[in-house]
Amino acid sequence: MSTVLQPKPATTPSAPVPTPPAKQPPKLLDKPAQKPQTGSPAAPRSRMRLVLITSLVVVVVVGIGWWLTRRDVTTVGGELVYHTVQRGALDLTVTERGNLESQDNVQVLCEVDDVSGDGINGTPIVWIIDNGASVAEGDLIVELDSTPLQERLDAQVLRVEEQRSQLTQAEVQFENQITQNETTLMEAELAVKLAELALKQFGHEEAGTFQIDLQDIELQIQEAEAGQMIEQTNLQGVEQLYKLGYRSVGELNEARLNNLRAQRQLATAISKRRELVEFEYEKKKMELEGALVSSRQALKQVGLDNTAKLAQVQAKLSAAQLQFAKEEELLTRYRDQVARCKIYAPQDGMVAYWVENGRYRRDEIRAGAPVRPRQPILTLPNLKKMQVRTSVHESVLDQIKKGLPATVRVDAFPDMQYTASVNTVAVLPDQGGWLSSDTKVYQTIITIDEDVQLLKPGMTAVVDIHAAHLDDVISVPVQAIEQVGQESWLYVDQKGAPIRRSVTLGMTNSKFVEVRSGIHAGERVVLNPGAINDKSRPQVSAPVAPEAESPETEQSAGDNVG
Repeated sequence: MSTVLQPKPATTPSAPVPTPPAKQPPKLLDKPAQKPQTGSPAAPRSRMRLVLITSLVVVVVVGIGWWLTRRDVTTVGGELVYHTVQRGALDLTVTERGNLESQDNVQVLCEVDDVSGDGINGTPIVWIIDNGASVAEGDLIVELDSTPLQERLDAQVLRVEEQRSQLTQAEVQFENQITQNETTLMEAELAVKLAELALKQFGHEEAGTFQIDLQDIELQIQEAEAGQMIEQTNLQGVEQLYKLGYRSVGELNEARLNNLRAQRQLATAISKRRELVEFEYEKKKMELEGALVSSRQALKQVGLDNTAKLAQVQAKLSAAQLQFAKEEELLTRYRDQVARCKIYAPQDGMVAYWVENGRYRRDEIRAGAPVRPRQPILTLPNLKKMQVRTSVHESVLDQIKKGLPATVRVDAFPDMQYTASVNTVAVLPDQGGWLSSDTKVYQTIITIDEDVQLLKPGMTAVVDIHAAHLDDVISVPVQAIEQVGQESWLYVDQKGAPIRRSVTLGMTNSKFVEVRSGIHAGERVVLNPGAINDKSRPQVSAPVAPEAESPETEQSAGDNVG
């Protein structure tokens, strides 16, 4: 894994400008003075000699001053290279390498139950489309053996019909029981009403059966009394006539017998009246009341019996309904299983066979090979929607956020560039294997935001994540910065000599770093500070006059270089 940050600096480093060497005084030659030629004045030669002496003095003074300013800072191994600092924009880009994969990678599974038979575990593949073939949504891609499932389906059809017949019988019994319950309930209710009416009829004071019977007895008594009076009168008349000799003994005895009969009838009627009032009334009343209570109890019993019988047939009906629903569910499942023996492409894409690397064997996807339930058969990536799976180093993790724009380049097509964005950033670092180093990287998914062509899963891609853009900031090349612990400094050209100066750093990329304080635009900094032997390191140099900084440089834009 490598992290490459692509900058877009406002200015480019100026070409190396070597410090001009000090001028050497002209060499004086020990030659005799020549006589001035005839016609040439001596004054110009004297002025030339004065100029040469003056130049020599100036060079010596400048050299001494330069040496004095460099007495603690000396160059080692070559000349210094300078860069002029300017304000401008600074783009912060994190560059990572990764592999392409589909955003929508559909896995096609075996959704057929395992019907074991003939020593085969799984469902054999009858036909499968070629590996790597391009398919459209709805195309047939796999066909599994449906013979065992079809046999099970045919047997299930028969079971469903049998259960349908039992369900019909249970429904008829349930309807019959409802009708029978209604009939018995109506009969029991009628018996209660009749018993209530009979009791009411018996005890009615005017038209009740008891009063009618009592009136009949009263009439009988009256008739018996009238008859007895008549027989008594008749007996008395017969006795008078017998005394006078007009009736015989037989007629007298017959008259006496009729009188006795009349008395007997009267006594019988009186006895019946007493029996009716004192015994028959209570007896009949108790019978009618008992019949009413019995009819009411019978009505309750009929209700309980109806409930029990209805619940019984209803339980049978519910059991038949549940069994029928279960059988129909199995029938639907078997039909679905037979239909699932033909697998169609759920989306457009490229066919990629699934390969299982077992510990002792390797299962191969091919025609004739069995597949288990829920076993992957192939994957169908959507090649129009791709993404890059990469890893981001922990040092720049705080700069990577979801939604940041990015640019993707593929090694196979170096002339193509795709617009993308950060989709996800892992919360925990990638654990890696036991051979991995202690470097912490976080898995990141970069989504290509446009439809692509010709890209394949597994291709190597380079991702440029545009983490931030700073406007109107001072930035210097990263090679100009030196750090020891928390202290950062650089060397600034001051009157031809490099002077070390402490700086405060901001955000950085692979080439430039933001300097928030310590230098001003227009100053020159040393790009190869390693060529300086600074005896005062790490002392802090003289302070720099403050300069107003832009709001962009004042706000925190990321971690300092460290």
